[in-house]
Amino acid sequence: MALLAVMIPLLMLGVMLALGRYEEVLLPGDEADQYEPAAAPPAVPSVGRGKRVQSAGR
Repeated sequence: MALLAVMIPLLMLGVMLALGRYEEVLLPGDEADQYEPAAAPPAVPSVGRGKRVQSAGR
């Protein structure tokens, strides 16, 4: 009975370590967390090339 009380926690620890390794192999790493955005950000409307924009005070 004492042997069983010692072996069960060690066996459970081994299973937990094996599951951790299995998860690291199975799941993708941190580089997979960098997804591209679903939609492109809205474009900034350009005023025009070479044209000056005058403020309302002038």
